[in-house]
Amino acid sequence: MEANGGVVKEKKRTINGPTNPMVTPLLTDLYQFTMAYAYWKAAKHNDRAVFDLYFRRNPFGGEYTVFAGLEECIRFIANFRLSKDEIAFVRECLSPTCEDGFFDYLGGIDCSDVEVYAIAEGSVVFPKVPLMRIEGPVAVVQLLETPFVNLINFASLVTTNAARHRFVAGKSKLLLEFGLRRAQGPDGGVGASRYCYMGGFDATSNCAAGKLFGIPLRGTHSHAFVSSFTGPDEITEKSLKSHDGSRECKDFVSLTQTWLGKLKRLSSSEGVFGETNQSELAAFVSYALAFPNNFLALVDTYDVMRSGVPNFCAVALALNDLGYKAKGIRLDSGDLAYLSCETRNFFHTVEKEFKVPGFGKTNITASNDLNEETLDALNKQGHEVDSFGIGTNLVTCFAQPALGCVFKLVEINNQPRIKLSEDVSKVSIPCKKRSFRLYGKEGYALVDIMSGENEPPPKAGQRILCRHPFNESKRAYVVPQRVEELMKCYWPGSADKAREELPTLEQIRGHCMKQLEQMRTDHMRRLNPTPYKVSVSTKLYEFIHFLWLNEAPVGELQ
Repeated sequence: MEANGGVVKEKKRTINGPTNPMVTPLLTDLYQFTMAYAYWKAAKHNDRAVFDLYFRRNPFGGEYTVFAGLEECIRFIANFRLSKDEIAFVRECLSPTCEDGFFDYLGGIDCSDVEVYAIAEGSVVFPKVPLMRIEGPVAVVQLLETPFVNLINFASLVTTNAARHRFVAGKSKLLLEFGLRRAQGPDGGVGASRYCYMGGFDATSNCAAGKLFGIPLRGTHSHAFVSSFTGPDEITEKSLKSHDGSRECKDFVSLTQTWLGKLKRLSSSEGVFGETNQSELAAFVSYALAFPNNFLALVDTYDVMRSGVPNFCAVALALNDLGYKAKGIRLDSGDLAYLSCETRNFFHTVEKEFKVPGFGKTNITASNDLNEETLDALNKQGHEVDSFGIGTNLVTCFAQPALGCVFKLVEINNQPRIKLSEDVSKVSIPCKKRSFRLYGKEGYALVDIMSGENEPPPKAGQRILCRHPFNESKRAYVVPQRVEELMKCYWPGSADKAREELPTLEQIRGHCMKQLEQMRTDHMRRLNPTPYKVSVSTKLYEFIHFLWLNEAPVGELQ
């Protein structure tokens, strides 16, 4: 994947096109073009509209979400123009009665008259609070709906999934994203790697994502590599120079076998292993000869404790003689809690018996279809795993396949609009709004509050009444110690307004980690999390219900 060829310069700043070249103005639903034509036909296409992009429920049964995908949205609108070929295709798709003037109109539109306000990417966000506010000519903004929702939905979902895995695993564990082969296609794989890193993972196996986004790469070998060897006789080049280059071991295979013999004679090893699998040993030796500075072995091809771990230790001790330090092992099956503890005990024994400082702390990585539940279970059982390689359940968001973002009209030509429903959760909050996060004495976020655009903003130390948008009895006073305004301008169009610079991936990741630290742990926990409060000001509450009553038809009983 490479960025689109087209770029737009805005205030001496070049914004590249979307990362995925498939993200074009045609990446939308047909009804966006049919509505655009209907707006144009009715001479409404330039009506000034305001849309909110938000979601209604937090994913995975949790009480928070991490917002992601904003950068790709800004890249998209910065380069939004329909080509002649694209317009010709739209003409083919619409009714032959559509007038030529509409297609001339399509050829001239861009997003210079559109403004985008958004919460910072990587922020912790909550239902009903707008993630983005898009203002502009209604026909143009309508064409942005589907691509914006598409770019935000999966990005926010997988970033949230990654953050949840990080929370369960703990800050000290290394988290590796191994999901490319199970992801929903190339775009799903590359996007997942990017947003898992944003959500707190430390590295990926995905080379394409590493190149595109600068994400650290990790990976060693598979079971196929181990089982491809039949024995040590296959190894023809047996020499290995020491780490400092001062000497050379002529027969590294023999050195490894010597160490294996010493391991067998350990009193603590009696009954643990006898003859290890020699083809596995050959594979480990071969890999160590190729990567003496990065030797990490997959130890469960045959038997973890009777073969894999002893063979690894023999190779690691041989490397140690030459000044190298082995990276560790990977467990990909079996009882991970038990095997990791047994392996750690064996490592400590080796350190003690052979006087090898630090060997007891050799890294143990675990994989094998891990998910939040598995990590939680391992924590409760007790384990010695240092790193987790997580794939399928992470990148596919197996527990919940979609976030459910929506894009709703809240104002047109300065007239607030509301969408009603018998399902109260689907009732929209009208008008152009500002959003604030109120923090308490301990520095944790207490509540988010929305207010009308022209209302005075809440202030630290000021007593504020926060109301549930739809439930009259749910209300509370808050005296915040700190107030943070959430929405900032990321695309001013041609308006003479300051624009937030797009941060780097590392900056977004750092912001995400800081945001998660500012949340109370009871909002974050996996089971029965405490709901986070989202509220509106008194004026906005009264206006919502006034407009609701004004727009809802009055029934008649007969």
